[in-house]
Amino acid sequence: MIRDVLVRVDPRQLDDALRAWTAANGGTDSALAIDGKTMRGAIDDDGRQTHVLGIVGHDTGAHHGKKKSA
Repeated sequence: MIRDVLVRVDPRQLDDALRAWTAANGGTDSALAIDGKTMRGAIDDDGRQTHVLGIVGHDTGAHHGKKKSA
């Protein structure tokens, strides 16, 4: 699915958007590593699985964000 979306997106516009997002959220880091996981077996009262997203700066190693959502 991700490939299907990416082949339809203009590469320059995607690069511009990602650079703007990094500049707004990355502090002094030149790049950010983003990783997400769906936690198997962690289901809330509404039957939704828990997702965790982490963002770490390449230069500083700082954690710029962590979000847990269901």
